[in-house]
Amino acid sequence: MRPRIAVAALALALGVAAGGCDGLPGKPRPSDQAPLPSQVMAFGALYATNCAGCHGTDGRLGASRPLNDPVYLALVPRERVRRVIADGVPGTLQPGFGAAAGGSLTDAQIDALVSGIFDKWGKSAAQGVATGLPAYATASGDATRGQAVYATACAACHGPEGKGGPKGGAVADSSYLALVSDQYLRTTVIAGRSDLGMPDWRGYTPGQPLNEGQVSDVVAWLAAQRRPVPGRILPMKGS
Repeated sequence: MRPRIAVAALALALGVAAGGCDGLPGKPRPSDQAPLPSQVMAFGALYATNCAGCHGTDGRLGASRPLNDPVYLALVPRERVRRVIADGVPGTLQPGFGAAAGGSLTDAQIDALVSGIFDKWGKSAAQGVATGLPAYATASGDATRGQAVYATACAACHGPEGKGGPKGGAVADSSYLALVSDQYLRTTVIAGRSDLGMPDWRGYTPGQPLNEGQVSDVVAWLAAQRRPVPGRILPMKGS
């Protein structure tokens, strides 16, 4: 009997010891483990890791246009934002973050980013913005007419030839134009850069918002100023 009692006691002791291991000091718990990159779904974490470097910590004052801008979010189709995040924009510095484009984000993470952008920063997008808002994309305009539009609406800030002025940088510069698509130019003309003090389409000439044709024409004039830049492939016009 004694050997059996000893074996049973040993088994009990080992069981207690094994059960107590979960409470040992310093042993990590499952809840303490960091999630895998593909498991991160919080908008703040996804944005900080993938977007803030170009678009600013709070969606403003980055190298690229602000996403924290209700005018922009009223203008751009939601699906377009998703496609840009997933696929990037060929010929520009916007990379694709989706797996098919060589990125690391899952479809669910891209959806979380898109929802976060519109939910967090687009709440007031429909308030007083949609009236007269030019279309996000349309047919190309006329560069000759666009030069006259530029002289009236833009030259006071960006200089008579687009090489820079007292209130704005060079927008007809070859290096700049090699980095941005025609659609980027159109978006900027319509939505402005609220973080840099650049007005939207309603504010270039007091009381005279740019109409659809004028927007298309001035974009055509800007695009016509592109010149080849060594080492750079010119952006696609429709991107």
